[in-house]
Amino acid sequence: MNYLAHLSLARPSVPSKVGNVLGDFMHGVEQSRLSEPVRRGLDNHRLVDRFTDNHPWVQAQRRSFSSTRRRFAGVALDVLFDHFLWQHWSAFYDHGREAAIVRHYQHLQAGLPLMHVPMRERVERLIEHDLLNQYRELTRVGQALDVIAGRIRFANDFAGIIEEIEPRYQELERGFLGFYPELQDVVKVAGVEV
Repeated sequence: MNYLAHLSLARPSVPSKVGNVLGDFMHGVEQSRLSEPVRRGLDNHRLVDRFTDNHPWVQAQRRSFSSTRRRFAGVALDVLFDHFLWQHWSAFYDHGREAAIVRHYQHLQAGLPLMHVPMRERVERLIEHDLLNQYRELTRVGQALDVIAGRIRFANDFAGIIEEIEPRYQELERGFLGFYPELQDVVKVAGVEV
């Protein structure tokens, strides 16, 4: 899962939003120094990632990518899942998407002092460029994936992975529509942040 999903599966509080995004920025972070609410948010992030990574449908989708891009398939699916969540928001949530995204940004902005520098810089860019709304179009998903692929420090052929997603778009969309409610239930039942 990517930012929109992690933020949407968090509690409606600043520490929760920070912790649920922190999972992607753990390099150099001493977990023992985190406040309890932020740590619980981090634990929720890890629950979401663990469930997603181990879900049979998600694993099958990763294996379906070409051998040259399979190593990047998890990242590609995470970003694509934010696209599907944006597109089908009303199927999963009773409150409006636009207002929810504004609240996500407000919580993140208020949480900047809780973040270490690399996370704070990335989150400031996320807010400034309205990244939670950028994946509404599949072309933007492809562009974002190419940018991420370009940041990888080893030589790879990951760029252009959207060409492997486009022919299977509807199949992946149907799968996500079944998968995401399962994820919501897992988070609710686990109650990591209650």
